[in-house]
Amino acid sequence: MSELPVVVVGAGPQGLAAAAHLLERGQEVVVFEAGATPAAAVSEWGHVRLFSGWSELIDAAAHRLLEGTGWAAPTEGYPTGREWVDRYLAPLAAALGDRVRTSATVTGITRAGRDRVVDSGRHGTPFLVHTVDADGHESHIRARAVLDASGTWSTPNPAGASGVPALGERAIGERVSYRIPDDVSHLAGQHLLVVGAGNSAAHAVLRLTDLARTEPGTRVTWVLRRGGVGSVFGGGAGDGLPERAALGTRARRAMEKGLVEVITGFRVDELRAHPDGITVVADDGREVTDVAHVFALTGFRPDTSFLTELRIALDPVLEAVAGIAAEIDPNIHSCGSVGATGARELAQPEPDFFIVGAKSYGRAPTFLALTGYEQVRSVAAYLAGDDEAADRNELALPSTGVCGGSGDFDTAGENCCAVPVLQIGARPVAVG
Repeated sequence: MSELPVVVVGAGPQGLAAAAHLLERGQEVVVFEAGATPAAAVSEWGHVRLFSGWSELIDAAAHRLLEGTGWAAPTEGYPTGREWVDRYLAPLAAALGDRVRTSATVTGITRAGRDRVVDSGRHGTPFLVHTVDADGHESHIRARAVLDASGTWSTPNPAGASGVPALGERAIGERVSYRIPDDVSHLAGQHLLVVGAGNSAAHAVLRLTDLARTEPGTRVTWVLRRGGVGSVFGGGAGDGLPERAALGTRARRAMEKGLVEVITGFRVDELRAHPDGITVVADDGREVTDVAHVFALTGFRPDTSFLTELRIALDPVLEAVAGIAAEIDPNIHSCGSVGATGARELAQPEPDFFIVGAKSYGRAPTFLALTGYEQVRSVAAYLAGDDEAADRNELALPSTGVCGGSGDFDTAGENCCAVPVLQIGARPVAVG
């Protein structure tokens, strides 16, 4: 077992940072990335500028590894996703060399020769990580430990308010989008609808109202499931990240100027397709008609389909790692009030298997990159036998400036958290 590598699933910011920490501690590691390049998910929003500065986006162990290659750390400004990849994540993957294997989708993780039911000899048996490459070739590798850092980007939540796709949602296909829009010029002169209350939704609204200012006939409707706007507009001056606060301020101004119609307490139940548009129907019978395109920006959820043969414990509400759920519950905590969550809290019933990064938070929208870096530092220390370092808390997060509870879902009460925000140009953007 000691001669086997640690396998990391996902070559995003947390997965690559985990590899750097493990390598620094003398642990061999293999990273599997489903995309064709490292940090493939980040590359999908490469035009987006992050709200965090470089100092909050570079992991400490990764920094030390890269320094040995002659790399110079960026120090000022707010990078775009593409810049984050080009100036940090891609060089980090290159420094890790052939330990990072791209176009390798993990399809299953189990114990060698044992499904989840078998107790006998389980803890002393290696993990078996099954993968498939871009050509469909299947293989597997034995591992002494596994970190799942695969994120949630590939599994956005639906427009349907009940957690499942609304009636007709699947059928209307490309007329529903689940990502923050980039170029919206092709939508000029049409009626556009945004579903969601986080910063992703707020930015989409701003992109679309900018279009409405210049293109006659463009209409924007913003539907919120909650009974009031609550903290949709963020924490204002109390936000520890000023660019995040600016997003909420601009969204509020757009509403006050009548550039967007805001409808509260609207829970999408059905999307009816017609030749000339979509009718969006709420569960109370209200309708928004003649919609050309729907932007469903309602958060993300974890994909656990390849973990079915492992013994894992997830919170029944958040689908987060059970050991950290109480610390990250958005009904109680904001992004700045969650505590550090390390190896002890992330431990699973399956020894030496850990879910880290955004996926560890399940459906909670309070995850930040800094949190993930602290998680993988702690887990790497644990796997290297350094319990003191694993138990140490080295995390400090910026405040959100919003209240500490979710309020009443059915009334106009305040709610707690905003989704981590990025910035396009001079404008912040959320990434769920």
